[in-house]
Amino acid sequence: MLKRLKAKPIGLACLSVPMLALLCTTAAAAPKVVSGPAADPKCMTPWASDTQFLQFPKKDGPYRIALANGYIANTWRIQMVQTAKAYAAQPDVKAKLKEFKVVSTGEDVPAQISAINNFIDAGYDAIVVDAQNPTAFGPVIKRAKEAGVVLVAFDNTLDTKDAINVNVDQKGLGVIWGDWLVKHMPNGGKVLEVRGVAGTSVDTDRHDGIKETLDASGKKFNVTEVVGKWDDGVAQKATADAIATNGPFDGVTAQGGDTGVVQAMIDAKHPFVPFGGETENGFRKFCAAHAADGLKCTSAGTGPAQVAVAIKTAIAALEGQVIPQAIKLPTALVSDPDFKEGQDYYPKESDNFFVGNAFPTCGINFTAQEIMGQNKENQ
Repeated sequence: MLKRLKAKPIGLACLSVPMLALLCTTAAAAPKVVSGPAADPKCMTPWASDTQFLQFPKKDGPYRIALANGYIANTWRIQMVQTAKAYAAQPDVKAKLKEFKVVSTGEDVPAQISAINNFIDAGYDAIVVDAQNPTAFGPVIKRAKEAGVVLVAFDNTLDTKDAINVNVDQKGLGVIWGDWLVKHMPNGGKVLEVRGVAGTSVDTDRHDGIKETLDASGKKFNVTEVVGKWDDGVAQKATADAIATNGPFDGVTAQGGDTGVVQAMIDAKHPFVPFGGETENGFRKFCAAHAADGLKCTSAGTGPAQVAVAIKTAIAALEGQVIPQAIKLPTALVSDPDFKEGQDYYPKESDNFFVGNAFPTCGINFTAQEIMGQNKENQ
């Protein structure tokens, strides 16, 4: 008769050497919460006074870093991908990279999550992501943390403290645009709001900022919302349809695709009205050219170069530097009558180029030629 042995708890001492190594590596990969300031405080400004500072275990470079982008079919995202490639190609950055990979997956959230999972499985050191949805990434965030992969979200950030978030105050941009309309529409009136990509945190935050500001003004605003997907062509058609069905409007605000919005107004012979919008070069050209005709603009946003800040932050984390868990970037802003040729807009450059695509405090600046020399394709 065989004697039944009583099972004993398995401890680290009785695990196989490979399994023990895996557990130790995983435990060591978790970042420590430490005291600030950041190693680069001028660049990496904490989002709020209670933002935690993190320090990841130092890894030896060069590093494998990936950009997991979602939506690509608008000017901002294309320029963002081009900027990421341009930044990775700069000699001092390139020297720290063994590989830089770019994948854009479209509006399909599961496809973007799958791409991040693939990068984790392939052993990448860090992944930067412009997320299609702020709350849908829980399992993959957990996987990245357990695998010791540094995850940095920018622009459309992630609703978690287990990833590093890099962003401008998107709701604050909506407040700026809303304030502009309140100031220039003393009696309230009809507003056309051209929104971005549905479901993204940027679209929601900007919309909330506009709506709350208009509601708090005490004036009566009748708002027509259309979806422009931050794209000139989509926004132009949506604006043309809105003018035909609900126009004319007393003020306009748009999150992107602003050049297309103004072109639709011109095509429909719609009067120029106060406009709170983004930082496209074409939009700013229109604002400067037609200010005397009633197109009184404020142009605010953050250039696609925030992807470069995200990559810079990922490298700093891998090098074991102290970084904030949430980093707040400055807003690029210019308003009528202060549009200056050669500084705030460039007549000879493409309408589709986003101006203000630099973060001098981070040592990040690009020429239009440097960015446009890159392509938007996966690599």
